[in-house]
Amino acid sequence: MERLEQQFDFIKEIDKEKLIGRQSYLTNAVRKENDAEHAWHMAVMTLLLSEYANEEIDVLKTISMLLIHDIVEIDAGDTYAYDEEGKTTQRQREEQAAERIFGLLPADQAEKFRGLWEEFEACQTAEARFARSMDNIQPIMLNHMTDGQAWQEHGVSIEQINKRNEWTPKGSEVLWNYVQEHFIAPNLEKGRIKSLERESEA
Repeated sequence: MERLEQQFDFIKEIDKEKLIGRQSYLTNAVRKENDAEHAWHMAVMTLLLSEYANEEIDVLKTISMLLIHDIVEIDAGDTYAYDEEGKTTQRQREEQAAERIFGLLPADQAEKFRGLWEEFEACQTAEARFARSMDNIQPIMLNHMTDGQAWQEHGVSIEQINKRNEWTPKGSEVLWNYVQEHFIAPNLEKGRIKSLERESEA
C-alpha cells in the first residue's frame, strides 16, 4: 500500500499543472492555455504526426516524455520562450523541482520519470528530438490561429523565432518546412512578427 500511496501522492500533485499558465492563447483567443492543455495537445499531435519524424521513434516513449516534461513548472513556473532573463535561472529552478516532484514517486518510477525528463532536456535521442519539435511547433500553430496575438503582445521577431527553432528540423524537417510556409511566413508578411533585419534596413 505504501507504493500505491506514493503514486497517488504524485497523481494529486501533478493536478497543479493545470494552474500553470502559458503565453500561447487557445485558438479562439478567449484565454491562454495552461501546461496540462499544452501537454495533452502535443501528445495527440505525436499520435497523428509521428510518421513525419526524421528517424523512427518509439511513439509511447515520446508521448510519455511530452506528458511529463513540464511537470517541473509546478514549482519552477513557466519560462516564456523569449524571456532571456528568466532563462538564466531556468535550469536551476527546474532541477530543484524535478528532485522534489519526481521524488514523490516510488524509487523505480522516480528514476524512470526523471530519466525521461533529462532525456527531453538533453535532446540527444530520436524521441527527444521529435518531442522538442512538437514542443516548438504547437505554440507556433496557436499563434498563427490567433493572428499572432502573443507574438504581437511580446514584440517577437522572426530572428527570435528562428533562433528558438534551431532544433525543430532535427526532429522533423517535413513539419518544420510546413510550419514555416503555412504558419510563420503569412504572419511575417502581415507584420504580426517583427523583422529586426528589415527594420535596420529601413
